Amino acid sequence: MSFLSQLEMGLGTWAWGKGVVWGFGKGYGDKDLRETFNASLEAGIRLIDTAEVYGDGESEVFVGRFLKERPEEKVYVATKFAPFPYRFRASVLLKALQSSLKRLGLPCVDLYQMHWPSPPRSIKAWMEPLAQAVKEGLAKEVGVSNFSRGQMLRAQEALASHGVALSSTQMQYSLVRRGNEFNGLLDECKKTGVRFIAYSPLGMGMLSGKYSPQNPPSGPRRLFYWGQLGRIQALVAKLREMGEARGGKTVNQVALNWVLCKGGLPIPGAKNAVQARENAGAMGWRLNEAEVAELDGASRHFRG
Repeated sequence: MSFLSQLEMGLGTWAWGKGVVWGFGKGYGDKDLRETFNASLEAGIRLIDTAEVYGDGESEVFVGRFLKERPEEKVYVATKFAPFPYRFRASVLLKALQSSLKRLGLPCVDLYQMHWPSPPRSIKAWMEPLAQAVKEGLAKEVGVSNFSRGQMLRAQEALASHGVALSSTQMQYSLVRRGNEFNGLLDECKKTGVRFIAYSPLGMGMLSGKYSPQNPPSGPRRLFYWGQLGRIQALVAKLREMGEARGGKTVNQVALNWVLCKGGLPIPGAKNAVQARENAGAMGWRLNEAEVAELDGASRHFRG
């Protein structure tokens, strides 16, 4: 049985390190990330998801550093291989994994994922070195990210030909990005036993209630939800109402719990300990069927 089946939620580290999307170093830094990591573990989070491209490797370095500070803790680490166009030889995947392990300070990673498909090289060709990573003991399990339903099935078939299972697929999924539910990918994962990992399960912060058409987020994030902030406000109001009826659950906690109810494993990001603890408060309880249906109706327009 995959370790992923035991987990409710993880911690995403896309914002850990330099980059234009999240503005690392402007309002949060190294100390905040350490506190975020510690608070997450103390709240019961055991999966840390990173990637070699997050902060040009800085995210993996932070994760590795914080892991060394808490050697007694059982933590599952997932990272990803970036198949850039110039990485046209499949053999580069194993070299990239070795580099990630060095930054993480680990002998092997619990989950190694291909970050996105990379035509013209075939999925079948990429799955061979991904399977080899398991056989060489560099990764315990493997997955894919940003693969369509058809691409995921081809990856699963190719890995199976090498005697290796596809453990997970990681996709953007939230109340304001429901495309991977409507296109059948989520149901396919349930049918085939592939764990559906949901990144940006809070809509890149759009579901937090912090933003409005008059107060949009800074940087590229405002472009990702251009023209939708007004509609999102109505959804946030519904989340707030539902959270209050649930005894003081926050907007974020209700939104994350909806992902859990849908069968996803959300990996919300966090920049500080307060955010980490709030996210963890979505675990250990579930919305009822009527509440899920109400949120389904309120978010039916978000099919992207």
